Amino acid sequence: MTSQVQDDTLAQLQAGKLAAVKHLKLSCNLTQFPPQIFDLADSLEVLDLSGNALSDLPRDLNRLKKLRILFCSNNQFTHLPEVLGQCAHLSMIGFKANRIKHIPESAIPTRTLRWFIVTDNALTSVPNTLGECAKLQKLMLAGNQLTTLPNSLARCHALELLRISANQFETLPDFLFDLPKLTWLAYAGNPFCNAIEQTLVSQQPIHHIDWQALTLQQALGEGASGITYQALLKNKGAQEPVAVKLFKSDLTSDGLPRCEMHANLLAGEHPNLIGIKGIIHNHPQGASGLVMPLLDADLKVLANPPSFESCSRDVYANDFSLTPEQAGFIFNGITQAAEHLHANGLMHGDLYAHNILWGADKVALSDLGGASFLPLDNPELTRKILKLEARALAVLAKELKKYSE
Repeated sequence: MTSQVQDDTLAQLQAGKLAAVKHLKLSCNLTQFPPQIFDLADSLEVLDLSGNALSDLPRDLNRLKKLRILFCSNNQFTHLPEVLGQCAHLSMIGFKANRIKHIPESAIPTRTLRWFIVTDNALTSVPNTLGECAKLQKLMLAGNQLTTLPNSLARCHALELLRISANQFETLPDFLFDLPKLTWLAYAGNPFCNAIEQTLVSQQPIHHIDWQALTLQQALGEGASGITYQALLKNKGAQEPVAVKLFKSDLTSDGLPRCEMHANLLAGEHPNLIGIKGIIHNHPQGASGLVMPLLDADLKVLANPPSFESCSRDVYANDFSLTPEQAGFIFNGITQAAEHLHANGLMHGDLYAHNILWGADKVALSDLGGASFLPLDNPELTRKILKLEARALAVLAKELKKYSE
C-alpha cells in the first residue's frame, strides 16, 4: 500500500470518516498511537500498525473491546506492552522486527492467544505465562537470543507450529517431543546444529551462478522470505528459462537464508522436489538467492496458506476437489520427497499443501525455508524429530481424503 493511501487513511480516521470499520491498517511513520482509533472501539477487530516508529501503546488499549488481531511489526518497541494481557479477545499478536528484549509475564492474554509472532527481536527469554495459553497453536520465535524455553510450555497441548531457528540453543528442549500436536518445527541456525549443517554441506559441491549471467523477468510470486522471478540464464551461448528466488533480508520468518540455501544443496535432485541449479554469486547489493528450474506453468499450488481464522490449517478453494487417484498421486509423491529429504539429513519442517505444486503428471514439494538439519549421529533424537514430520503427512492425508470423497 502506498504512503499516499496510508496518509489518506489517517486523514479519514482523524476526520471521523471510518466509523464502524473492522479492519484498520496505518503505516505512515507514526510515533504516537492515534487517539482517534478509540472511536472505533465498538467495531475494530484487526489493527495493523506495522511499519511505523512506535515504541509503546496506550495503557488503556483494552478499550478496543473487539480487538482480535494486532500487528506492530517493524517498529521500535523494546518491550511487549503489558496492556495486551488485558485485551479480552486478542488471539493473534505480531511484533516481528522490533527491538524487544523483554516480555512481561502479564503481557500475554493467556485465555485467548492462538498465534504469537516475535520473530527478529532481541529476546533472551520468553515468559512462563505462555504455558498458560491453552489455545496457543503457532509460536514464532526465530531470530532472537534464546538459549532455552520455559518448561511451562509443556502444558501447551494445542501447539502445532514452532519456529526457534536462528537463536542460541545448545540443545532441543526434551518436552517438545511430548507435545501431542506439535507438527511443524524449525530449529536450523542454532549452535547445536550448526556443526551438523557444516558437516553435511561440506560434502556437497556448490555451483555458484554469477549475477551477470541472469536476466530477471516478471515476478512469479512472493513469500515471507523472498520474491521469486522468472529469469533467463546465459548457458553456453543459449538463454535458459529459470526461476530466481531473492531473499528479502538476512532473516526470514522461518530462519536464515543461509540455512535454506544449504538445505537446497543438501536435498539434491528428486522427481518430487523443485531442486536448484545453483546459488547466486556477485549480486550488486550482496543479496542472497537461489537459481531453480522453471516449472511448467500448468502446475498449480494445492492450497492457500492458513488464514487468520484457520491459524494452522491451509485454506482450499471453495470449489476444490480431487479424484481418489489424484489424491493418491499427490500423497505418494510428497511422501517420497519427504523420505528423500530425511535420507539426506533434512526435515522439511513446513510440509503443507501451500508448499505443494501439482499437475496431471507431476507433483513437487517446494520451499525449504523451514527445513532443519537432522542429528544423524543421534538416531533416537532423529526418530523423535521425524515423528513430527509424520504428523504433517497425516494432516495432508486427511485433507486429501476430505477433498477426494
